[in-house]
Amino acid sequence: MGGSSLNNMARDSLFGGRIVWTGRPERVSLPPMARAIAACAAVMAVVSVLFAVVVARAIHAQVGGMLTFGAWCATLALAAWRVPLWWLSSMSYSITDNQVIVRRGRMRRTIARDTISYARIAWGEGDVGDLTLVRAVPTGALRRTLSVTLFGVRAPDRVWAIVRGIEASPPLGDGDRDLAQRLDAGERVIWSGIPKASAWSVRRIASAVIAFVLALAALRMLTHAVPAIGKILHQGAMSNELSALLIAGVALAGAMLISASVGVGYWSIVRPLRLVQQTRYFVTDKRVLIRRGREELHLERSRIAYVISADYKGMSDVFLVLDGPQARALAPSGAFDERADTDTLMPVLSAIEDADTVSEILRAAPAVFPEAA
Repeated sequence: MGGSSLNNMARDSLFGGRIVWTGRPERVSLPPMARAIAACAAVMAVVSVLFAVVVARAIHAQVGGMLTFGAWCATLALAAWRVPLWWLSSMSYSITDNQVIVRRGRMRRTIARDTISYARIAWGEGDVGDLTLVRAVPTGALRRTLSVTLFGVRAPDRVWAIVRGIEASPPLGDGDRDLAQRLDAGERVIWSGIPKASAWSVRRIASAVIAFVLALAALRMLTHAVPAIGKILHQGAMSNELSALLIAGVALAGAMLISASVGVGYWSIVRPLRLVQQTRYFVTDKRVLIRRGREELHLERSRIAYVISADYKGMSDVFLVLDGPQARALAPSGAFDERADTDTLMPVLSAIEDADTVSEILRAAPAVFPEAA
């Protein structure tokens, strides 16, 4: 997997624009969902094989179905572990005068630079991260999602500066540095704030319920399995080897349910509370910047069409309705608050106290900003 470079001579063969930057994934990581699927499928494959051995040798029953299920789980685990890495590592990126292009073999996905509404950066290890470029699209019947992601690029904030057509400032490229310390040259912060609470969305409540159900399932399984295994061991109905395999299978299945319950519970209850403590909002004379843990959102103030404030319990959510070529508002956010069912960072200032101040600032005309090249 290679790095990135500036290229002021080559031209794109399809769009004909001058290529100003090219790159490839420096480092790709397995998405959390893929890791969870791979781990659960691998455990289920091992449990199926252990139970199949016990059933076949203890009661001499047919276990073809159990072995087939185990083979299917093993295949799923291998695919979830390797396919995303193989797919992402084969991508290449280029930025032309007018387009951002993601290639993989004969597949191309593009987005026009002058239509990009905002960028999201998810920092990984060191100075490598994912850069997602999002375009505001019409709402209602024409609502859709239009975005491209550059996975595993080095210094994604520097790449975003290239997309914006500005000179990258020296502090860029360090995801551990505070966002307010990585501003454009001459840019200044005029307002900052933090969220005061974490909202309980429908998705978050459903995840908490799922965690509780998984915990009950693990408890029920163990309370029924442990006495049964104890009785089998006391009666000496199976050899020591088969008893060990049975215990290992039950223990692995129980551990998987408990781990899944803890993981989903953490994701739905603990993680949002921690992210609230790690979230910071910045409004500069040019942009709106949001930092949440290792994620960032960068939005040009010139893209904001309307600012809508919704008050509740002494706090306010400030929704930024975006504008762009032949588009107004944004599919999963804006004044419609569909962000409640997604974990993605959106252009919304949530649960702040001085909404009037920031709304007045955002409704004012931003400083003149040079257009993208």
